Amino acid sequence: MTIDRRTFNLGTLAASALALTDAAAAEPRSATMYGLISQLLTKPEHRDDLVQVLVSATTGMPGCLSYVIAVDATRDDAIWITEIWRDRDSHLASLKLPKIRAAMTKGRPLITGFGFRTQTNPVAGI
Repeated sequence: MTIDRRTFNLGTLAASALALTDAAAAEPRSATMYGLISQLLTKPEHRDDLVQVLVSATTGMPGCLSYVIAVDATRDDAIWITEIWRDRDSHLASLKLPKIRAAMTKGRPLITGFGFRTQTNPVAGI
């Protein structure tokens, strides 16, 4: 199945909005939320494997308001991760969770490099 870039972007945006809305109802927001947008690079034949590692580990993370994993629409060796956290401390605490540490160990050999990465301070969302 092939989807065009616009449909993919709209679907990703909708999923982000739903995740953020559901998480926001359960988690109080602070004055300064913390966000990350990161690109992970992998061999094309391992991209789906890395996605599965990430999907299996990234549920129920305290303080996480949104965690979107997306495959790049133009590159078959890239994954984008967009994260929104209640605050930076919540993100740092997540890195100590056993399931996250296990996923990092399992996923590390599949990663060939890192592309774009930036930190953000989200101010609004739906």
